Amino acid sequence: MKQCVISYKKVVVMPAKFGVILPAAGKSSRFTQNKRKKPFIDLKGRAVWLRAVEHFVNREDVAQTIVVISPEDREFFMLKFQANLAFLDVEVVDGGAERADSVLNGLQHLRDDIEYVAVHDAARPLLTKKWIDNVFKAAIEHDAAILACPVTSTLKKVADGTIEKTVSREHLWQAQTPQVFKTELLREAYEKRGNFQPTDEAQLVEQLGTAAKIVECSAMNMKITTQDDFHMAIALIDHLPKDNLPPTLHPFTDTKPTLF
Repeated sequence: MKQCVISYKKVVVMPAKFGVILPAAGKSSRFTQNKRKKPFIDLKGRAVWLRAVEHFVNREDVAQTIVVISPEDREFFMLKFQANLAFLDVEVVDGGAERADSVLNGLQHLRDDIEYVAVHDAARPLLTKKWIDNVFKAAIEHDAAILACPVTSTLKKVADGTIEKTVSREHLWQAQTPQVFKTELLREAYEKRGNFQPTDEAQLVEQLGTAAKIVECSAMNMKITTQDDFHMAIALIDHLPKDNLPPTLHPFTDTKPTLF
């Protein structure tokens, strides 16, 4: 009697390929230090943009990382960060007049095999692996996802320095980055942009009728825009949630929030 031998092959599921674009070509009109733009300022030993990019370059699911800078900064950038660039697998691309133009330039340098693209502010350095994991997973499930936190302060509509009315904060969220999209979706949004100048990529995708999934994140994932923001980042950087450890939302409180 013949024996039937059944062999099983192990199926290896490869992770989705993500590309990351970090726009750093802004004018930094509200905050500079020693005539340097905020992404290039030292934040406790490393430049702000380096602290932002380091969260992506060593991820197995990130196949390409692009930093977009202003052409006027290229000579300074390549000289100042040549040692870092020698070890970082990043591409440096010239930006455009507006943020959306810079992201578009990054998109045009994205490899054809990149399935999802994440856009992350180069001036937003306070990230954790878990937050990125969460928004990457949501993008795979929904085609578009962004990190955000609910608005907690009372909002006022003001005209000429006088309150017109109190605005309900119900259903209001503050958008953050990374904002992650199926690559073909974001490319289509840019192809149909026309003269529209969005303030973020989710707004541009909304024009297609596609709503991005909100992934709740900590307010610690802040963007450095002003000098006050920079001082807050200095205070917070050593208090970011650690994987598998209970986080502290703020260095001056004992409250232990949910780990996002």
